[in-house]
Amino acid sequence: MSRSPKPAWLSQRPPTGERFTEIKRTLREHDLNTVCEEANCPNLGECWSGAEAGGSGPGTATFMLLGDRCSRGCNFCDVTTGGMDPPDPEEPEQVASAVAEIGLDYVVLTSVDRDDLPRQGAPHFAETIRAIKRRQPETLVEALVPDFQGESALVGEILDAGPDVFAHNVETVPRLQWPVRDRRAGYERSLSVLRQAAREGESYVKTSLMLGVGEYAHEVYTTLSDLRTVGVDVVTLGQYLQPSRDHLEVSEYVHPDVFETWRKVAETELEFLYCASGPLVRSSYRAGELFVSAVAAGADPETARSTARGR
Repeated sequence: MSRSPKPAWLSQRPPTGERFTEIKRTLREHDLNTVCEEANCPNLGECWSGAEAGGSGPGTATFMLLGDRCSRGCNFCDVTTGGMDPPDPEEPEQVASAVAEIGLDYVVLTSVDRDDLPRQGAPHFAETIRAIKRRQPETLVEALVPDFQGESALVGEILDAGPDVFAHNVETVPRLQWPVRDRRAGYERSLSVLRQAAREGESYVKTSLMLGVGEYAHEVYTTLSDLRTVGVDVVTLGQYLQPSRDHLEVSEYVHPDVFETWRKVAETELEFLYCASGPLVRSSYRAGELFVSAVAAGADPETARSTARGR
């Protein structure tokens, strides 16, 4: 089956600039992985340099912890499955050093799934959050975590480390969890992780959805409603792009106007704190700029969740 050509609105410029080069050099010196690079994110240069073209917004980078090989095999993801190495005990301090050296205002920490580890890497993840906060307390940290097989104690470890934002991605609507995600993942499990974070933590809670994998509009609306009901404060929506011919095919290239409609529905009707929505948006897209703007406007997670529970 031949693949449809990408529409013009998905065109992008390669990342360039002094700031981009500086960050890339620092990451190599510390031998660190970023999702920005591993997943070939289309917004890499924009986020690393700052949200605005001139680099005036908060610089954001997404570090991938626990190696670059995953214990799961989701059909949308380009990260290699299998052959995982033991966690690097120096990684938490290496990440903290890189964050300080680069001068990032907002850091996203994520990781591969590590079902092979006794505690699935949660302690390593939590220690990285603490290492950054010890060195630079003013740096905002977003923890984009796996589902930890739904083990509440492991989710609690992340919350106890004090991230400013707790994120876990549901990825798609309930009907399409498989074939989009690995069979070990699931919609209800992901909702339970997000619900726990909203109830037990002091962090803002965030998730992300891909469009263009075969979902219907009513399914997107129902999913957004579910997320708001369990206490999710922030949602992002972006276009799924097929990494290779071996991955899930794109069902539809969703027009930018549709993404804008979903943004308005999420923010106005469902009252999410904010929604980043567009073809090139990814989970961490302009995360620092949007978060700082929302908090500066006076929003707080408990008020947002009270509104959600009252629906």
